[in-house]
Amino acid sequence: MTTGTVPNSTAPGGFLGRARTFNGVSPAGIGVAWLWLSIIVLLPLAAIAVQSFGGGWSGFWGAITDGNALDALGITVGVSVVVALINVAFGTLIAWVLVRDDFPGKGLVNAIIDLPFALPTIVASLVLLSLYGPNSPIDIHLNATRPALVIALTFVTLPFVVRQVQPVLLELDTDVEEAAAVLGASNRVTFTKIVLPALLPAILTGAGLAFTRAIGEFGSVVLIGGNIPGETQVASQYIQQQIEIDEPVNAAAVSVVLLLTAFVVLFALRIVGRRQSVREDDDR
Repeated sequence: MTTGTVPNSTAPGGFLGRARTFNGVSPAGIGVAWLWLSIIVLLPLAAIAVQSFGGGWSGFWGAITDGNALDALGITVGVSVVVALINVAFGTLIAWVLVRDDFPGKGLVNAIIDLPFALPTIVASLVLLSLYGPNSPIDIHLNATRPALVIALTFVTLPFVVRQVQPVLLELDTDVEEAAAVLGASNRVTFTKIVLPALLPAILTGAGLAFTRAIGEFGSVVLIGGNIPGETQVASQYIQQQIEIDEPVNAAAVSVVLLLTAFVVLFALRIVGRRQSVREDDDR
């Protein structure tokens, strides 16, 4: 009878060694990640949620159904939807031009796309006020109007759709498009039947990011928007106003509504994008 060698359970390849990792990540690494996520994201969100119910459910409901709060939320969501749709149209077009066309200054245009990420948003508001304010050099006066909100929020959300669509276009196989053209398909049919389905998850993700950024934006609208209750006051400005008049519960309640709105939108878009990806994999 021969005696087999028992694997060393303490060796890196042994039972305990394997147990110490989960898909290549150690429990310690996972713990650090959760700790950091909790400190930076989860605990602040929990704190604002708790504060929003400082006056109980009735206080929370009264805060979010106040007339000025509803006006601010309505304006914020309405303008953000418009901004997201503009980004879908022009962001996709810009990404297409940057990937499929060569022209002088292409590198400069590609760099300018990221400028809203680097530029302080209040500087953007100041620039827009100088251009479209009372002393507009081009005689276009949009200060304290909803079109001004749309322009300001479109400026700060410009990169989202572009940067989501660009890598997908770069990886997209053009042989199918060429085959469709050879078979007589028009450019419109080729784009809507072949290209657009492949780009749709990226477009939706970019639109969702643009929308969620817009509903919480403050700096870019603080000067050009005018902060007129019921007209141009967005939710972030309403929250600041409530803090200034010592109504933190109202401010927290509206903040929670914005958080829930952003979460629902991103979650829904993630589901749609995942289903679209599964459908594309099945088609292959």
